[in-house]
Amino acid sequence: MTQHPIQKLTDEAEAQYKKKLKSQSKTLKAAVSEYKRRYKRNPPNGFDKWFMFAQQNDVIMMDEYDGLMQDLEPFRQMSGEELRKRSRQVAELPSIDLLRIESGTAKIMPNGFNDTEGSARASGFAEMLQRFVQKLPDMDFPINAKAEGRVLVSWEHRAHSNATLQGGIEAGLDGPFRPDWDDDGNVWEVWRRTCEPSSPARRLYSSLGNSLSSTVSNYLGDIIHGTGRDFKFAKTTSTQLDFCKYPHAHYMQGHFFSDWRTILGLYPVFSPAKAKGFLDIRIPSHYYYGSTPAYTYGWDPVNFELKDVDPMEVPWEKKIDKVFWRGATTGGGNHPSGFMPYYQRHRFLRMASNSTGGIRLVTYADPPSSTTNFVTTQVSAAKLNEEIMDTAFTKAMMPEAYPGGLEALLAVHKFGSAVPLGRHWSYRYLIDLDGMGYSGRFMAFLASDSVPIKSTVYEEFYSDWIQPWVHFVPLSTTYKEIYNIYGYFTGPNKGTLEAANSTLVEIPIEKRRSEEGDKRLRRIARAGKHWKKTIGRTVDMEVYVYRLCLEWARLWADDRDSMSFTL
Repeated sequence: MTQHPIQKLTDEAEAQYKKKLKSQSKTLKAAVSEYKRRYKRNPPNGFDKWFMFAQQNDVIMMDEYDGLMQDLEPFRQMSGEELRKRSRQVAELPSIDLLRIESGTAKIMPNGFNDTEGSARASGFAEMLQRFVQKLPDMDFPINAKAEGRVLVSWEHRAHSNATLQGGIEAGLDGPFRPDWDDDGNVWEVWRRTCEPSSPARRLYSSLGNSLSSTVSNYLGDIIHGTGRDFKFAKTTSTQLDFCKYPHAHYMQGHFFSDWRTILGLYPVFSPAKAKGFLDIRIPSHYYYGSTPAYTYGWDPVNFELKDVDPMEVPWEKKIDKVFWRGATTGGGNHPSGFMPYYQRHRFLRMASNSTGGIRLVTYADPPSSTTNFVTTQVSAAKLNEEIMDTAFTKAMMPEAYPGGLEALLAVHKFGSAVPLGRHWSYRYLIDLDGMGYSGRFMAFLASDSVPIKSTVYEEFYSDWIQPWVHFVPLSTTYKEIYNIYGYFTGPNKGTLEAANSTLVEIPIEKRRSEEGDKRLRRIARAGKHWKKTIGRTVDMEVYVYRLCLEWARLWADDRDSMSFTL
């Protein structure tokens, strides 16, 4: 091949991101014009004050709020009165906290349900408001106390939304709301009803099929193909994976088996992330905004201060050339039981723990200085895992839910001791996987001098602001390309060279690294760190929330025209 697919992916991604940065509005007049161009309406009242706040804090992404607007779009068909009523109603449900802005003050209104996670997400959202809350009108925000998405509306209800709204309370809040599924279905059975009636997911046999060995990468449109079955690279994350078209793929994602019940009507719920099909409204995660030893790069738990460089950071040249991951066996609920082996974390750990057999095709530059000549070698999967993987579960959650119990779980997954967050910085490659919901460690990974390799089906508040292959490496839901990602950026490991009978096998890894790959890998590490310092700051989260509040205030009002801004 004349060009490795990853070279093309990184070059194209960098060009796209540079174009986006260059296009951002620099003046209020330009920002208003761009807003009207994108959304066919005037900005909300207070837009000028928001713009000034953003400019004073050196915000870069002034125009990229398409995701926010898409989240709010379903609620524009409601009147302000209806929206206020539904906000009050949904806040009566278990694990929904009502955050109320009243007379310039934000406070959390208790609903009598004590969630195991407390009100951490509502408290975090309240903190994000503090610098501008006094400028906001009175309004309510129903905040999801859980990491999982909550709102699922059937295709029929969305297609006939006007009639549905006239009917008052929708399905999902009729009668007493049970917080868990018990033996009464699961998330997937509700989720598949969000698909068109003619879709495969709505057909009983397609939906309940057991083709668990299907290759999920076949379901993705954004795949770059090349040599070998593992030589496929995703252009972006798997947030648009079409489970309506390929229902068998749902078995590989634990959020479809959550123990927590969803809300079946169109009610406003503010959540830190959402997967395709959910109608939650995204807000920044409290894990990203606050500082804790488990989720924050540079946090000094002794002196309770945030440092620019984490005390455990390691210079790039001394980082270990391995793929690192540690975490608990979270990944989904158990409704119905029996599917835990196919959840995202379990599949990755089982692949990376394989020490018994199997062959992988690994492609790498030969010689290491080449940018156009690549060779492919058949390598033992066990040998690859031994040399380039450092991955392990640290805690078995709900081991009784795993088929065969704890003994079966331990037999096919590697377990190790828990490590402090700073241990990650010793490695060049940091795997980032979904758990029960989104991964709360991603921002910390970006802030480090290492490279996050992220596999996710979730969209978060920053999705419009970040660029795969510039700030992180996206990984498909099969994970199989991980060995060729390593092969391109680092070069062949010792086992690969032995399988190829290469004379390079005796040369230290520092001498046989891919020159071009190492340069590009380091560029991604630096770009991710720069993004976190300039676009993923806490003040950027505040700016996002400020903009969200202005849009929400307009929807909340009876006279929405009076809540618009004009120059």
